[in-house]
Amino acid sequence: MSDVIELPIVGEAEQIPAYAQPGDAGADLRSAEALVLAPGERALVATGVRFALPEGYAAFVVPRSGLAVKHGISIVNSPGTIDAGYRGEIKVPLINLDPREPFEIAPGDRIAQLIVMPVTRAVFAPVQALPESQRGEGGFGSTGVREQA
Repeated sequence: MSDVIELPIVGEAEQIPAYAQPGDAGADLRSAEALVLAPGERALVATGVRFALPEGYAAFVVPRSGLAVKHGISIVNSPGTIDAGYRGEIKVPLINLDPREPFEIAPGDRIAQLIVMPVTRAVFAPVQALPESQRGEGGFGSTGVREQA
């Protein structure tokens, strides 16, 4: 089994994030409000929960794959980062990318997933040049789509 941390959480029992299956990386976040997202519309959706992450951890809010594939629902700033010092309510900025169908959200609906992870802080050390690498400065799309024959 992987490491487990206990997170102090404030919220109604039915709103507390939970893992759907053993071994899941993401715990489901549920809506605390009812709303309808029209095609192309975005909204900041309340979850009704607040928690305290320990120092050295961060939480990341990511889309649910089923909502993305079946309904075009995603998260505007995915992944959303929750820092250890934040104590406010977790809210999810959802967007309806479906060009035709509105999407209805009811209280208790699973709207996103929460992944809690340890994080490492970097010390940024200014230098005159970076060490060489095989990739170099190749960026977006530089490796192509298909293997070259």
